[in-house]
Amino acid sequence: MEPSTNPPPPGCVRCKTILMLLLVILILTGFYFYMRFGGDRALQFDDPVMHFKYGSTGGDRNMGFPYWVWKALPQVCSEFLPGKGYASLGMLFEAGQDLPVGMSLRHHLGMDRVFLNCAACHSATVRVKADAPPMLIAGMPSHQLDLMAFQKFFQRCASSAKFTPDRIIPEAQHLGAKLDLLDRYVVYPIAIHMMRDRVIALMDRLRFINTEPDWGPGRVDTFNSAKAIFNFPIERLPKEELFGASDFPAIWNQAKKRGMQLHWDGNNDRVEERNLSASFGTGATPPIIDHAAIERIEAWSATAAPPAFAQYYPVDATLSAKGAVLYQRYCADCHGASGSDFSGKLVGQVTPLTSIGTDPYRVYSYSPALMVNQGTLYAGYPQYQFTHFRKTFGYANMPLDGLWLRAPYLHNGSVPTLWALLQPSQQRPKHFYRGNDVYDPRQVGFVSSVAEQGAQRYFKYDTTVPGNGNQGHDGPAYGTALSTADKWALIEYLKTF
Repeated sequence: MEPSTNPPPPGCVRCKTILMLLLVILILTGFYFYMRFGGDRALQFDDPVMHFKYGSTGGDRNMGFPYWVWKALPQVCSEFLPGKGYASLGMLFEAGQDLPVGMSLRHHLGMDRVFLNCAACHSATVRVKADAPPMLIAGMPSHQLDLMAFQKFFQRCASSAKFTPDRIIPEAQHLGAKLDLLDRYVVYPIAIHMMRDRVIALMDRLRFINTEPDWGPGRVDTFNSAKAIFNFPIERLPKEELFGASDFPAIWNQAKKRGMQLHWDGNNDRVEERNLSASFGTGATPPIIDHAAIERIEAWSATAAPPAFAQYYPVDATLSAKGAVLYQRYCADCHGASGSDFSGKLVGQVTPLTSIGTDPYRVYSYSPALMVNQGTLYAGYPQYQFTHFRKTFGYANMPLDGLWLRAPYLHNGSVPTLWALLQPSQQRPKHFYRGNDVYDPRQVGFVSSVAEQGAQRYFKYDTTVPGNGNQGHDGPAYGTALSTADKWALIEYLKTF
């Protein structure tokens, strides 16, 4: 039988055409949504310092704020800020940069998202005199960032009646957001509601910050925050554990610090493990952390060095030489031969509280129960699992590289200057102001006697508050019994660190 040459019925042709069109539309729609919502691209920087200041750690995948929500909130919730914009929280802005130092940007889930990175807590500005421009120095403690105020701003804003698409989206558009219909009526409304719920849930875990004394700029209660993430029953913890606020540390010369007891209390001796632990503060949890980005920061910080005091101020060579002799007698065993040579029989080891005598609350805050819980972190990632955390009962003897930029001093930042640290503890200031970036090159520390300057108000630090004590590091062994002349000589030598 010969095959039929009759054409198919017109209805079948139309059906096939419609099906083909539908298939093409589905493919194009799928491709559009894949391109729109399937991307995961962080802002990239070739320069390692730029990467440190603005690169992602991966936490913006998890905790990232929608970019235009971040931009709009200072206007929407201005009453919850201490001043104008994020700068009033101590965040730093460089010329030509849209985001503050310590904030990364990643395109993820169909929108640009931003969140904190390592530089938020480890960069600051210095002014060599009051009318000089601020110099940004990467790696030094962020003595201006008020992290508690940052957290409370988002808590109060997200809990307010203003945190709605109807208030935030128009403000974002007023600031220049080019939102299409999908953004305006689907993507951003969903993102705003999700952000509100996540912020409120997170801040409920961190509710201890509403009962603790204010940390003030340059400080954080690291390990009570960790307990909150582990769902510790905060209200049932011993009271002495709840006052662990300490200064942000400097992060220079990490390669030279391998094997030393790290963190203020020396609870870990592995740099990489300490860094992964710190990255939790940027939202970088095990499933979403960007290990390659973290390794770039580790490579930079391994050899990063602080700028020298002598680049900006003179050093008296004769007086410094006299101070070098005193330093070797009183300080070198615990703090290293110099600011670049960290050798010393007690460097990087823990001095018991009974000997150092400084405020004990930071030691109390890191508990054996928390140490056990930390061992479960990265449990599914054997190459990264935490195995080096331990409970100690004192404070680690730190090398003093970049000492001039690490004021205020002691682990809790309770002593404003090196001159004050060399006084008997009862003669140290009981109250002073933190957050000023104008430098005092004589006493070696930031100006701490000024309550406000223009619109800028500084934080009044009260050493009588639990956890803020300025006692300890005191007595003949620590140089506080030296003559006035010898103290000035020692300070002149310490300027070379």
